[in-house]
Amino acid sequence: MNMMTKIEADGATASPVRRRFTDRPLWQHLSAAALPVIAVVAVGVLNRESPAIAAAPPPTVTVAAPLVRDVTEWDDHVGRFEPSSSVEVRPRVSGAVTAVHFADGAIVQKGQRLFTIDPRPFNAALAEARAGAAQARSDVALAEADLERANRLRADDAVSQSDLDRLSARVRAARAALAAADARVGARALDVQFTEVRAPITGRISDRRVDAGNIVSTADATGGTLLTTINALDPIYFTFDSSEALFLKAQRERQKSNVAQQVEIRLQDETGYTWKGRVDFTDNGISAHSGTIRARAVVANPDYFLTPGMFGNMRLTDGSPSQALLVPDAAVRTDQARKVVYVVGKDGTVAAREVSPGPRIGSLRSIRTGLSADEMVVIQGLQMVQPGAKVTARVTKIDLPGAAPTTAASVNEPAASQATIAAL
Repeated sequence: MNMMTKIEADGATASPVRRRFTDRPLWQHLSAAALPVIAVVAVGVLNRESPAIAAAPPPTVTVAAPLVRDVTEWDDHVGRFEPSSSVEVRPRVSGAVTAVHFADGAIVQKGQRLFTIDPRPFNAALAEARAGAAQARSDVALAEADLERANRLRADDAVSQSDLDRLSARVRAARAALAAADARVGARALDVQFTEVRAPITGRISDRRVDAGNIVSTADATGGTLLTTINALDPIYFTFDSSEALFLKAQRERQKSNVAQQVEIRLQDETGYTWKGRVDFTDNGISAHSGTIRARAVVANPDYFLTPGMFGNMRLTDGSPSQALLVPDAAVRTDQARKVVYVVGKDGTVAAREVSPGPRIGSLRSIRTGLSADEMVVIQGLQMVQPGAKVTARVTKIDLPGAAPTTAASVNEPAASQATIAAL
């Protein structure tokens, strides 16, 4: 058997896979074996020729040194205006109202006539009292004349001592009757005067409760028919409740300087604190139910703009201006229960400083403790900083919030605190 015949015989008995492999040309077998070697060489060449990936540069943040300013801190309260005096006008004599002399809701002056009660019965009673006084005065004159004649006869022993005593007693009785008659004249004259009901204080009057023609009386259970009311509005009171903590704080300040606490008040539709006053009264005890104490401020109201019952936001100064550090309010972050600011050191390393923030002044927040004036605080780019990381610092300056200082509530006081810039 020759070679060809042997191969054909072997191919006839070989498996199909083996036949497919043996049927391929030689160059295909060589290329299949060389592919892994070429791949390894190519990877090595690429790794040798491609450069290493550069590390990301540190983030750029904006930093600034805190502003150092004198600020005056305030405690914030909500209260209500009340009249400095309030009077219910009631008649002092009974009778028919004949005239009303004021416009409802007008400003009346002390002593201004408001109502007139029919004076005719009281004029008649006054005339009768005056007649009784004249009769008593005549009796006194007669008794004194009789006593004078008896005294002249006494020198001649023509009058007994008992007659003199009787004449002296008659004089004293006549004089007492005259005094009673004069008192009745005065009482009847007061009744005539009371027929004109006049304003006891200056202030804004309410509407009239009775019209002309009505009968008013002094004999009801409240002391007389209610005619109207008058509220004294200049000055006007502002009453508020203060917590025990703020009361103690005010007491400490009062021990240092015995000066009346100043207040500023803002109405609901106002953006600034335009009304000025001072505290003139503090109650004599703290409520056991609420833990607060009632206090009162007196406020000038010359144009009667402020009205009793009106609400207002009041800030109460707690002392003289003190130096404080100011940073943007957005730079103060909350870390669980802590308030922190991020500072950048000279080497560009970020560090967290736990601070005690104070009141806010516009967009700035005062810092009481935890920060020094020479540290650089991160004010922009806070989302890119982490304690211990490196940053590139861009230094800027903090601007004051406008020409006129504005205020708003603090976030960490038991009752809201505020502050204003005292000196720039």
